Formats: sequence, structure tokens, C-alpha cells
Amino acid sequence: MDKGLLQVVSNELVADRVYRIRLQGEWVNRKIVPGQFLHVKCGPGIDPLLRRPISISDVDQTEHTLDMIYRVEGSGTKILSEAIAGNQIDLLGPLGIGFPIDQRQKGERALLIGGGVGVPPLLYLARELAQKGVRVTSVIGFGEANQVFLEEELGSYGEVYVTTIDGSKGHNGLVTDLLNEQYGLDNNAWDVLYACGPLPMLRALQDRYQATDKEAYLSLEQRMGCGVGACLACVYPAAEGSDHSYYKTCSDGPVFELRKVVLG
Repeated sequence: MDKGLLQVVSNELVADRVYRIRLQGEWVNRKIVPGQFLHVKCGPGIDPLLRRPISISDVDQTEHTLDMIYRVEGSGTKILSEAIAGNQIDLLGPLGIGFPIDQRQKGERALLIGGGVGVPPLLYLARELAQKGVRVTSVIGFGEANQVFLEEELGSYGEVYVTTIDGSKGHNGLVTDLLNEQYGLDNNAWDVLYACGPLPMLRALQDRYQATDKEAYLSLEQRMGCGVGACLACVYPAAEGSDHSYYKTCSDGPVFELRKVVLG
């Protein structure tokens, strides 16, 4: 983990209150695992005081660029949305444990499931899996059509299913509504599952696949203070039989094997 300054290349609106910021600098040349995040200082002064954890959505080490996609939720991300090309962004990272992909083999099938602003880290993951020859299928869910993003980019690496709760784009309903034989997405259709999104979605996936003997990993979204495991603001109870009582999302995660944490 290092502190760095990266220059803003672009910062564009890609969906309702959702921005993609592209940063550039030699700092990008370090090893970055899909699913890791950055702790971002959103403004030049002391307000807001705390950094914001934002996932890395893509990396291009040839161009020395990385992308983050974030939704404007409060003062910090509002300030970040006003950054323009040429500004510098102060960050810590890469932080956390990302999605395990080293053991993936050519010809395996990966099912990627994302909801809302949980979708961005799946893009970098999809690219890395595709480069290994893994067959990628993505299922991404949003509230309504104007919130949908990354459909086309994920489509570069495999089949993509889109759901919206109001039915204004793609399938009407939740991502979990598609995980059955009707859509060819039941648990016989994949070898490994990776998911990132809101807690109710992750809890539903954990309930559904708790008993499966296949590999499945969840990336948890959580409010964080320090981002490095010191403040204990982001803990989840560990499942029975674990070496831990609690896991810190920032340093033990954000990616966990599906059965290791209690999502409540």
C-alpha cells in the first residue's frame, strides 16, 4: 500500500449520479488485483476529513491509467465529481484483498453478478478472466434504465444480462431472478461465482449458494474510516469455525469466500 498522486484525465457522467474518473501516472505500474480499492482524498483541504473507499474498475498499465466509477452520495463524492482534467487526486492503495483469480484455468466458466455501484470492479475482473481464457457471463442489476452502465464494456468479455427493478431496461426484477435453468444460469452453468453489490443481494446469493461445493466469492460494500484495519468501523461477524470473531472489510476483505462471513 502506497500513497500517491495521480492526474485526472477525464471525469464524466455515465449514468444517473454516477461518474467515471480516469487517472494517470507512474503509480499505476504496481500490481493491482481486481476487487481491490483506493482510499481517495476527495478535496484539497480538510473537509471532508475522511477519505472515501472507491473500487478500481479498470487498469491500463500500458497507458498508466486506472478508472474508478463512483456515485455521488454526499459531500466527498460531490467534490470529486467536480474534478477536471489536470487536477491531481491524492490516494492510498491499492488496498484490501481482491478476487482470487490465480487458479482459474482456460475453459472454466465464471458467473459475475453485480448490483448498482457494485458493478465497477467486475469490469477489471472480467478482462483479467477473459485473458486467462475463462468464459465470462455477467448479470448486472439496477433500479431503472437511467442507472445502467458498463453493459457494453462487459459485453466485450462475454454474455451480459441486465435487470432493472422497474423493468425499464432488460429483464424486469432482481439479478437473482435470472439465476435459474430458464436462463441457463443455474448452478450447473458456472464453475466459480464472483459478486459485488448491495447487502440484500449478497445475502440472497449467500442463502442460495451456501450449500454448493463450488467456489463463490462476495465483495462487501461497507462504510470505512481508516481503510487499513485500525478503526474497526467496517467489521462483519465471522462464520462459525473461522479463526476470527470478526472480519475487517477493509483489510481482511472486501472480497470474502461466500461462507466465511455472516451477513445477517
